[in-house]
Amino acid sequence: MSSEYDVIVIGGGPAGYPAAIRAAQNKLKVACIDEWKNKDGSAVFGGTCTNAGCIPSKALLESSELFVKTRDELGVHGIKVGGVEFDVTQMQKRKTGIVKASTNGIALLLKSAGVTALQGHGKLLAGRKVEFSSHDGRKETLSAKHVVLASGSIPTELKSMAFDGKNIIDNWGALDLESVPKKLAVVGAGVIGLELGSVWRRLGSEVVILEALDNFLAVADQGLAKEAARHFKKQGIDIKLGAKVSGAKSTAGGVEVNYSDASGSHTLNVDKLIVCGGRRPFTGNLLGDGTRVKIDDK
Repeated sequence: MSSEYDVIVIGGGPAGYPAAIRAAQNKLKVACIDEWKNKDGSAVFGGTCTNAGCIPSKALLESSELFVKTRDELGVHGIKVGGVEFDVTQMQKRKTGIVKASTNGIALLLKSAGVTALQGHGKLLAGRKVEFSSHDGRKETLSAKHVVLASGSIPTELKSMAFDGKNIIDNWGALDLESVPKKLAVVGAGVIGLELGSVWRRLGSEVVILEALDNFLAVADQGLAKEAARHFKKQGIDIKLGAKVSGAKSTAGGVEVNYSDASGSHTLNVDKLIVCGGRRPFTGNLLGDGTRVKIDDK
């Protein structure tokens, strides 16, 4: 492996790998470093979007939507279907296949463009040098004329609702559920929380969404937000606005969630709690001393 490049990209998600490919297409010598590892230990490119975000969530949304359409909507077209059932294991198998095809495609694109794909951790050092630590523990110092930081983001974990990987989970955990929870709570009525809540509601889960803000989808156009809220409520999702969650803890039967709203304090018992309280930049061990890269509190 060469130690000198025109461009080194740290991050192989939807910002990093296209940047690396485009630079290589422009006849530059490029390396792309990414440290993503799936739960089975496999190292792949594509980042959160491909492995635990946009791609798998859309796959589950499509499967759950087709189930509901077949069960509830085909009759008006004169199509008679009886005894419609859903197989969560097969749904997850399909989702995994779609994700694998996507990551394989990204690997092929990097190879075809002539990008050196490095799987492990990249750390920017002073003087446009990069410390590469492979997954097997090997370290090497690389140098580049240009370094692109595209390290992405990770879920924001709240101390009052710490992830336990079993009952209190992040979006990745919610995408990998092996059965339909009887009762499910989602903290945060953002895009991620609404998508995940919609998937499991369609499959039969009783879903409660707890949103601290008083406005639904406050960052979106409010005409669209109002229409979206109507559709989610029609699905049977219970959306509680102005609901500030103070804490959650795992119990023998699931999760106990404490929150307050205009009417007072409440306790909610659910089987699973998905915490979607936003995302933060993934900057852990990204910068060495003397890089002169400034990071603020966000």
